Parts: sequence; C-alpha cells; structure tokens
Amino acid sequence: MTNNQSASTLLRNARVVLADRTVESANLLIENGRVVTISSEIASSSVPVADLTGLTLFPGFIDVHIHGAVGVDTMNAGAKDLERVSRFLAQNGVAAWVPTLVPAKQEDYEQSVRAISEAMAGPPDCESENHDHSGPLARILGVHYEGPFVNEQQCGALHREHFRTFQTVEDLNSLPLVEHRDAIHMTTLAPEVAGGVELIKEFTKRGWVSSIGHTKASSEILDEAFAAGARHMTHFMNAMTPLHHRTLGAVGWGLIHDAVTCDLIADGIHIDPQILKLIVRHKTAEKISLISDAIAAAGLDDGEYQIWGETIQVKNGRTQNAGGSIAGSVITMADAVRRMLSLGFSESEVATMASLNPARLLGIDREYGSIQVGKRADLVALDKELNVMMTIINGRLFASDE
Repeated sequence: MTNNQSASTLLRNARVVLADRTVESANLLIENGRVVTISSEIASSSVPVADLTGLTLFPGFIDVHIHGAVGVDTMNAGAKDLERVSRFLAQNGVAAWVPTLVPAKQEDYEQSVRAISEAMAGPPDCESENHDHSGPLARILGVHYEGPFVNEQQCGALHREHFRTFQTVEDLNSLPLVEHRDAIHMTTLAPEVAGGVELIKEFTKRGWVSSIGHTKASSEILDEAFAAGARHMTHFMNAMTPLHHRTLGAVGWGLIHDAVTCDLIADGIHIDPQILKLIVRHKTAEKISLISDAIAAAGLDDGEYQIWGETIQVKNGRTQNAGGSIAGSVITMADAVRRMLSLGFSESEVATMASLNPARLLGIDREYGSIQVGKRADLVALDKELNVMMTIINGRLFASDE
C-alpha cells in the first residue's frame, strides 16, 4: 500500500455513492480529514490530486460485530494484535470497528478490555514513531459484549458455562469499561434472562447500546425490552426463535416492529441469500445493518483453528465447531457489500446498510457513515469488479499497489 499524508487532497472523476443516490462523476475536496466540497465541476487546485476515474467511492464501512481476523482473536489479543486486525480491515474497506467479546472468565474480559483501551489510546492517524506505516488502520470505537446475559437454549457457538444473570448492579459492574472518553459500549443480551429487562434499563441509563440476541423471549417480554431501551436485534434470524405460522417468535416480532432495527450476516451461510432479500425488502435498507461476525480465521485459508478454547473448522468459507454449530464467519464487510449488491439492492441502499446504519446504531452518524460535506473523510474506492482499490481514513489515502 502507498499513502498520501497531505492535509488536503482533491479526488477527481469518481462515482460517488451518497445516502440517496449515486453521482456518476464528482470531485471531492478533502481538508484536515473532512469532506469540504462535493462538486461536478473540475476546479483548478493547488492541492494534490488523485484521479479516481473508473472507481466508485463508498463511505468507509463500519463493523459493529467482529471477533477478529488474520489469526487474531479479540479475546486474547494485545494492543499490537488489534492493530493487525485494524490494518486488515482497512485494506478491506472498513473505516471503524467494534471488537466483540464472547462470554468468558472475568480475567479474560479484563485482559481484552485493557488491550482495547491501550489500542484506542494510541497516537491518532498512525503518527507514532514506532508505528508500522505499511497501511491504514481502521479506528477502534469501543467494545461489544456478545453476552454474557443470554439464553442457554440459544447459545449458538457461545459457551454456556460463562453465561450470567442480572441480580444486582455489581453484576453489571463486572463488565470492564474501555478507558477512553470516546469509547462506545454495546451489548447483546436476552431480555428473558433473570433480571433482563431491569438490566436493559440500567444499560440504557449508562449510555450503552443494548441489542437483543441469543434469545427465546416472548413478544410480551420483547415489548418490555423495547420500552426499556433495546431497539436493535443481533445477527437477525440466527440464535433466536423463528417465525412460525402459529407463533410469532423473536424473528416475527422483529419483522412487524418498524422501530426495531436489525443486523445481518450476509455470508450466504448464516442466512440463505433469498431470505436476506426478503428481510431487507420487508424491513427496508433504513432498518438493516450489515455485520461480518468474523472470527480469527478471517483472512486465512480453510483449516482448523483453536478459537475460544475449542477447534473450529473452516471449510469452503463455512465455520463449524465440534458441536456442529456455525461459529461466526470468515467474511469481510466488503464481501457482505458485494453479496447485497449481487441481490439487486442499490449502491445507496447497500452503503446505508454497511456504513450509515451502523453509525446510527452507535450514535456517531453526525461524524461517520456517509459521504457528506462536514463529515469525516472515511471512504473506500471500489473498481468495477467491486475490489477494494483505495481506502481513505481521516483524509489519508492508501491505494493498493497491486
């Protein structure tokens, strides 16, 4: 990867995917890490120019649910390991991500969150003297606890022995906080576990993002969870009670509530591609976020990997643990984008699902998630075959040399 470290750059002749349309040819002026103009006119400029003829600019993708990549598991990673993941993600179009932790021992949680805190506290924009300048780094935004307050009967690949219930505030305080003023804290929980609705109320008071998942909750409890502040559903249709013609289930509840948003693993394995199309057509792109749910094997070859204390096999892009359960994915957000485009969704719809909606979910959409004057210049340029050709993070250009 080569990079442009100028504070100002003019991007010329790009197709630009906006939130409501695609502009066939536009010029973006970036100054101090932000988009300052988007224009169809080519003005003379004294700043460095990058010609993006033949490339399409999407907003940088945001992955709110990812357990690792390139051999790094967020559960046992150090700060430098997380940097490796950040580099891999950026090279695949991700501008920001939320390291996701599975239910584990208390000491494992504490070690993982210390590493996240250290990684977030590092010098911004890769300017450390000791930093490896071999590529861009996707920003770490905080932590996502997938569990431990989830249902044992919908565990998926999560380990039941580490599940918890909520009895006192101390149970919540046992989840370590990322020590960074801008850190976002997110959790996936099942509202039917003991104390679940009260737990959601407490998370909401503390400013956490609460998402419903790994659940068998009734519609009544789900309604209570919604009222308490849980307005999102994790890897929709996976690890939750299905829609049945005589029972609504968690899936049916999510489908009929317009104010509920959902995220999807668009790998073609967790959910059949035609069902992906059905969900988005019903919920609309405005209510759907794409996630990778990638594990440490992402970016590596098929094989067997030791992850979460067990052997997970990857074969033909499908993960499986010893119990036969799918154990996360090995896709990137770019893969998810390609799949959704292949299903006929517009570029703006897919950009909304891959960037803007994740930013909305995390409450950072004033800064992130779309190509808009005043927002951060976090962008990804794709060629006609939808390969990532350039990543722009905070206005810095990193173009593939290949």
